[in-house]
Amino acid sequence: MRGHGQHVTQTDAANEHFSWRSLQAVTPFLWEYRGRVLLSLAFLILAKLSLVGIPLMLKKIIEQFENTPQMVVAVPLGLIAGYGLLRLFASLFNELRDAVFARVRYHAMRRLSTQVLQHLHGLSLSYHMERQTGAISRDLDRGARSASTILNYMVFSIIPTLVEFLLVGAVLLTLYDVKFTLITFGAISAYFLFTLAITEWRMEFRHKMNELDSEANNLAFDSLINYETVKYFGNEAAEMKQYDNLLGEWEMWGVKTQTSMSLLNFGQGAIIALGVTLIMWYAAAGVAAREMSISDLVLLSALMMQVFMPLGFLGIVYRQIKYTLVDMQRLFDLMHKQPDVRDAAEAGQLSVTAGEIRFEHVDFFYQPQRQILFDLCFDIKAGSKVAVVGHSGAGKSTLARLLYRFYDVSAGRITIDGQDLRDVTQQSLRSAIAIVPQDTVLFNNSIYYNINYGRFDASREEVEQAARMAHIHDFIQQLPDGWETVVGERGLKLSGGEKQRVAIARAILKRPRILIFDEATSSLDSGTEQMIQETLTEVAENHTTLVIAHRLSTIVDADSIVVMHQGRIVEQGTHLQLLQLHGEYHSMWELQQQEEQESGV
Repeated sequence: MRGHGQHVTQTDAANEHFSWRSLQAVTPFLWEYRGRVLLSLAFLILAKLSLVGIPLMLKKIIEQFENTPQMVVAVPLGLIAGYGLLRLFASLFNELRDAVFARVRYHAMRRLSTQVLQHLHGLSLSYHMERQTGAISRDLDRGARSASTILNYMVFSIIPTLVEFLLVGAVLLTLYDVKFTLITFGAISAYFLFTLAITEWRMEFRHKMNELDSEANNLAFDSLINYETVKYFGNEAAEMKQYDNLLGEWEMWGVKTQTSMSLLNFGQGAIIALGVTLIMWYAAAGVAAREMSISDLVLLSALMMQVFMPLGFLGIVYRQIKYTLVDMQRLFDLMHKQPDVRDAAEAGQLSVTAGEIRFEHVDFFYQPQRQILFDLCFDIKAGSKVAVVGHSGAGKSTLARLLYRFYDVSAGRITIDGQDLRDVTQQSLRSAIAIVPQDTVLFNNSIYYNINYGRFDASREEVEQAARMAHIHDFIQQLPDGWETVVGERGLKLSGGEKQRVAIARAILKRPRILIFDEATSSLDSGTEQMIQETLTEVAENHTTLVIAHRLSTIVDADSIVVMHQGRIVEQGTHLQLLQLHGEYHSMWELQQQEEQESGV
């Protein structure tokens, strides 16, 4: 099952070291809006004072009737009005608290989501080559919602309940025997100890459910991205089987989660029932002994309702917080990943004056046991066009990744106008380069957006001119929706040639000093390729250009051709010079000429 083993290992590692330190991640959001938070807390305290005042007012009303039984026809309007006002104020202050805190809650979700996406964009290509997009998508969604949930619980559940406990405790100690306070807070302590023990035991179930949920989502996502491949091989049933097997495991852990929750709920209910029963027993005994009044019995009953009702909800809150911390843990594990390639502390802006590129004794490997490039030395003079050719696996496309500094060289260095790429910021480096890749991937947006992506501050006229230079303007005009035609996910609604022409237009619009064409015409037919080659030649004038080529006929005009074989440079020179050597390049040229003749090109 694809990806299963790796995902389990990562999740097990998270299970072994789960920390409440995830809570620290939400505190900056509270501090940023500390004025609103403090105002929310003030409204919270006022709401709780109103709530605790309600049973006290009820006691006063009952005492009024107890002390003056002959005047039952005289309704204590003032006390009843006070009772109603306290209920009104409790509701008002609660709603004001919610309204004031809404900005904090939604801003936290916005900031966290933005920070995570920014962090993902900051990670190196090595991470993105191995990522599981579907699983990350689910983790991001759960993590952002979890941050909002924790903030809500802290302000709307935990703090209010603690305030209410303190107020009720003060009333009990002031008005009644200490045994009532001891029983109340003894029941609360037993409730929390029981909840902590059972919830910790149940956390493994939640970890497993999250793990399987993310993995199933990733598998479904991957299956839909590769929809055509699934259809080509008729593997719909196999995809469904893998998906259903994962959901089967998820179902099993879900059942365990629910049954263990029933045990937890019953235990919590039993503790509350015992506490309330003991309080009412002693209160009833006090009334029978004429040590307490009926109004005291009513007040204690009302206070127990106010204490134990939120206590029951607080148990649910604790479980949910533990769950959300589990959900957030995966997100913060992601946030703790560091990029392999980082700007040096003293990195400056790249200054491109001429645009000369030098590869000086460059070695490179992804893993030490698998070296890709060996002692590469060549120059691309300012304004010149250098082509790199070689069989598949020779390391040609790796040069573009190193020039963009998606990876750092393992040895040697690469310079632009004498500046080591490791000494300048990645942003300034990449702003000076444009690439037309072999595999063009477009955003699921309009054609105009995808071309304009090369330079967002470009005018409409500049975008259209870039499209003309890439020979795609007339095609766009003929579409029913024209420039607003949506290209589909990854540009699937366009042919390979159309996508590459969009990519060429996008690179032209960027107006870079350095151009990279990574087999930029590999998806084009011969007629279109010839037109595009003329365009690329025109675009490359006055630019330093690196061409990674498969078809040798497209680079015969290059100022220099570098021939690579298994990560090493084996030949270097112009087209005519390399043909006269009768070496690797000559063999490749002869083979391609023969293939073109046989295919009638």
